[in-house]
Amino acid sequence: MNVYLIIILRTLFLYGLILLIFRLMGKREIGSLSILDLVVFIMIAELAVVAIEDPTDQILNTILPMLLLMGVQIFLALLSLKSKRIRDFLDGRPTIIINQGKIDEKAMKEQRYNFDDLLLQLREKNIRNLSDVEFAILEPSGKLSVFEKSRSHNKGIMVPLIIDGIIQEKNLEKINQTNLWLRSQLRQRGIKHLKQVSFCSYQNGEFFIDLIDKE
Repeated sequence: MNVYLIIILRTLFLYGLILLIFRLMGKREIGSLSILDLVVFIMIAELAVVAIEDPTDQILNTILPMLLLMGVQIFLALLSLKSKRIRDFLDGRPTIIINQGKIDEKAMKEQRYNFDDLLLQLREKNIRNLSDVEFAILEPSGKLSVFEKSRSHNKGIMVPLIIDGIIQEKNLEKINQTNLWLRSQLRQRGIKHLKQVSFCSYQNGEFFIDLIDKE
């Protein structure tokens, strides 16, 4: 078979295969991809490029590792749905960079995030002055979520206290409360067991509680 025809057929086949793999791996915005997502996507793309450049190599040598990467990614995604710790390890956690108008230099240092990065992302959101910012949260994707003082006045920030039935101790510390206080608040609302709670957040003295759906 003509070499150019082989290249054309391989290109079309691998294009369709990659589209199928990405669809099976789930929908995520490009800007919200985790490091793991990027690694997998780059590896799959590189495998496809090598297969197209070398038409003498068996196509199966490319398909197998691509499908293996897809399987690993789906498996880890399912694990992350069941475990907050695994999700934090794979995707990272959001970090509060500015809290009630105060810049947290320690948090910036931990994330290797400098003032040039901060000012650049604030400018991208048309914010000219740091004094206008009430809260700024560095998301796991690297995006900066910003709440301006004029918009967040007297609203505070939502603090997740329970995720997938597990108390977020660090977030309790942020609002100067304890594990015992949270359990007491849940009992007052008729919730006896943490495992009943899918998500619980606290904002401005008010709770939002979502219970796990009964199967």
